[in-house]
Amino acid sequence: MKNCVAIRHVAFEDLGVLAPILAARGIASRYVEAGRDDVRGLIAEDPDLLVVLGGPIGAGDDALYSFLADEAAIIAKRLEAGRAVLGICLGAQLMARALGAGVGANPAGKEIGWSALSLTPAGERSPLASLTGIPVLHWHGDIIELPKGAELLASTPMTPVQAFSWGDAALALQFHPEVTADGLESWLIGHTAELAAQAIDVAALRGENRRRAPALDPAGRIMLSGWLDRAGL
Repeated sequence: MKNCVAIRHVAFEDLGVLAPILAARGIASRYVEAGRDDVRGLIAEDPDLLVVLGGPIGAGDDALYSFLADEAAIIAKRLEAGRAVLGICLGAQLMARALGAGVGANPAGKEIGWSALSLTPAGERSPLASLTGIPVLHWHGDIIELPKGAELLASTPMTPVQAFSWGDAALALQFHPEVTADGLESWLIGHTAELAAQAIDVAALRGENRRRAPALDPAGRIMLSGWLDRAGL
């Protein structure tokens, strides 16, 4: 049986719709909790798929969260070996860091809410094509540079690098295709301080979540399934 390990930084940012997709393929999945579990063991374990999930910390905050350096090192080893890696939000930023690209605060501010992606020609040929014209959830304050040798797949006006691929086995996504309508209420609770700091109307965002998530759900499943196919999983 193939296996997937997901590094989770906060409890409510989980595999979401990806969990049942993996289960349907016979891929066993488990979580490693950043800051509690020793992520360095993943080098020897070498799962078939590593998913690095999102979180409210920065990819370069090693002085405060030392495990980030370990995560970046593990990602770098897997990328070098051509092993499957999926990075979402913070995970995408750690992938960029592992590939030597810059990561830092977005001078335009935080991108929180729903909007559609602008796909590059490469993105239109990729599994992201299933997301054409469909608003996706954005929830990040940092942006990344495109790593040398990576292929840009998508952007938004606020975030020039929304997605990139590194061969067929590695995909970095700044946005969140994994979210579920039910799960998003936990985001509103867990990120309440951030929402207040950004003066974001929680009731309005909740309403948008309810309108947008049902359309993202099937499109996100198609996209993630297509990428798993491409990665040989």
